[in-house]
Amino acid sequence: MHSLNPADTSQNAVDSTGESSRLAPEHRKRLEELYQHLAELRDRSIGYPCNQKFDYSELYPFLDLTINNVGDPFSGSNFRMNTHEIEREVLTEFARWTEIPDDDYWGYVTNGGTEGNMYGLYLAREIHPDGIVYFSEDTHYSVAKILRLQHTRSIMIRSREGGEIDYEDLEESIKIHREVPPIIFVNVGTTMTGAIDDLYKIREILDRLCISRYYLHVDAALSGLILPFINNPPPWNFASGADSISISGHKMLGSPLPCGVALARKTHVERIARLVEYVGALDTTISGSRNAFTPLILWHALKQKGEIGFREIILNSLKVADYAVERLNEIGVEAWRHVNSITVVFPRPSAALLEKWILAPYGEIAHLIAMPNVTRDTIDHFVDDFEKDLITGSKAPKTDETK
Repeated sequence: MHSLNPADTSQNAVDSTGESSRLAPEHRKRLEELYQHLAELRDRSIGYPCNQKFDYSELYPFLDLTINNVGDPFSGSNFRMNTHEIEREVLTEFARWTEIPDDDYWGYVTNGGTEGNMYGLYLAREIHPDGIVYFSEDTHYSVAKILRLQHTRSIMIRSREGGEIDYEDLEESIKIHREVPPIIFVNVGTTMTGAIDDLYKIREILDRLCISRYYLHVDAALSGLILPFINNPPPWNFASGADSISISGHKMLGSPLPCGVALARKTHVERIARLVEYVGALDTTISGSRNAFTPLILWHALKQKGEIGFREIILNSLKVADYAVERLNEIGVEAWRHVNSITVVFPRPSAALLEKWILAPYGEIAHLIAMPNVTRDTIDHFVDDFEKDLITGSKAPKTDETK
């Protein structure tokens, strides 16, 4: 476990001006207490997709530097204190896993999945300014916000039981507005159930309606680093027709900082690129100044684990998810998961259990996610608590969602 004790740090006690570089004891004590509190929560945080099994101590020296990846990672920049080269290496790996042609891929490291989705929808609107975005009711909450920010017309589509988009409702809605290019927001792993929208079925709808102008953005925040490492994955990537994809980095890879990758076809990005002279770079990203440390984190994880290591990690997480379903079923809890998903869904438990295990609730259900740091022992402790919860008969307080 890390410590915030001054005796455990190698940094100088005095800075270059002769002033003390350390906090006063009371402020250090506050940080120590906060760290201990968060560290205690770590092992019980199983409801949200954040892999907490990592060690990036080899990167700590870079925190002494002001580094900034301003601009396009492929065009260079006048601000030379950047990690663009490392960023490009990360993007090359993600491009390979998402099966985008070498001569038509572009991307950048984002601040997380929401920025990646914003980027895909931004490209789509620039290509089809008169387009309508179609997204299912199980789409992440941030998408509706993005659409409001961009003032993009949109239609929410019903979801099937389990979270997948309702293809009949989608087809009927597109048919009504068939003169307008559809921009379809495709979920590859919905937030609450891990459901995957079928890209082939969506493209079949577009073919049946003889629609040639359209855009397909894929939100693969969690599943984007699961599906490349399993046998016979469903259609989900560029080889299946995607125009852009958003994948999170802090989820399966693990990171102390939120991050992700936005990937898109280069031909799309070239339509929005603008040269900014004073930074000597193409303006192709959402933000100007960009985090130059997170590409180092992603690069470190890729080099440390390797593709064989990732396959082992994914296989183990899927096995732990299966184990969670089995153990919950054994105590009478109707738990389930989608194929190729590490999200385990079950009826909403008591407020006490939600709080202790930091679970994600929604209406009448909740879920846990078998991230790489979640072990069988973790599941056993959780199931023991769930069984006690059932025996005591405690129930979650009614909310507006559950009334």
